Amino acid sequence: MVLGICEGSITAGFMIVTSMFYTRNEQTVRVGYWFLMNGVAQIISGFIAFGTLHIRAGSFEAWQWLMIITGVLTLLTALVFWLFFPDSPANAWFLTPEERATAVLRLKENQTGIENKHFKKEQLIEALTDPKTWLFALFAALENVPNSLSNQRQIIVSSFGFTRLQTTLLGCVNGLIEIVTIWTGVTIASRIPNSRAYVSFVYKMPMIVALFLINFLPWSNKIGLLCAQWVTGIGTTAFVLSLSWISSVTAGHTKRVTVNAIMLSAYCIGNAAGPFMWKAKYQPRDHIPWIIIGICNTSCMALLLTIRFLLSTENERRNRETPDETYENIYTERVGKSGVTELVKVDKEFLDLTDIQNRDFRYVL
Repeated sequence: MVLGICEGSITAGFMIVTSMFYTRNEQTVRVGYWFLMNGVAQIISGFIAFGTLHIRAGSFEAWQWLMIITGVLTLLTALVFWLFFPDSPANAWFLTPEERATAVLRLKENQTGIENKHFKKEQLIEALTDPKTWLFALFAALENVPNSLSNQRQIIVSSFGFTRLQTTLLGCVNGLIEIVTIWTGVTIASRIPNSRAYVSFVYKMPMIVALFLINFLPWSNKIGLLCAQWVTGIGTTAFVLSLSWISSVTAGHTKRVTVNAIMLSAYCIGNAAGPFMWKAKYQPRDHIPWIIIGICNTSCMALLLTIRFLLSTENERRNRETPDETYENIYTERVGKSGVTELVKVDKEFLDLTDIQNRDFRYVL
């Protein structure tokens, strides 16, 4: 439980920081880059686990050695982040003052602002009443019910007749597949405008095929079953794209934090519910869990297209509206170089407006 508490803030924090450092198109690949490191971690931890299985010294079990080694690595990494990782371009220690200003200005096209320490109740209410918040949350929950496969894969692979050592090493392949599929998926989505939903949909299709193979291949075809369960990892790309997508279509710092919290809470709910479908009475074929995974994935594919349709419809509605000048003449006081207080016009893009308040905001698809 403590491990889960410590991990809970990582994805949310990375999403917020990514949205403050990169443009909307850049966010797609950057989110993909840091998320695919899960695959790298699977490979590294797989080899570490393989090594700990050979430790014979001391009274510790292999899994205890694994926890100690990965715990120390995590603690050291956290210390580096605490000391050196900036939380916004405005205080990035590795940039000069001029470069910090440039880093902030280049985000003007996002129209999402940067970090704002003030909690805004109206943005919280807007986040809770915005339909897309709950569509993304439902997607995150359904998408991560099958994520229980991460814990079941070793049991499933070992049931194919592989030894414990072989099963541990074969788990590294899942990490490699995650790296390759996420990298290709985010690269394609970043190069083809407004393609996030379509790319996610396409990357879900191999998983559906794999589910049929797992359910209908003869139990004697161990290699075919092993390859099919490897293919199920391709669908992870859709969730990665949804993380960058929701950050790109949500403006206003309080609203973005709230929406991220709701989506990641739904993500946790899906992960928590998933293990309950794996019961001993369904083994060895586990037809019921695989059917549930299939239903979740087809539902997610439908949700992706639904979200895209709603956002596209809203963009068309805004294109037909007359220009909104509500926030065009906003000024703030600033002390000039001569020491005299002067009024400076604030660009709308830096007013911390939400995507609904700012009618010039257009949703990426």
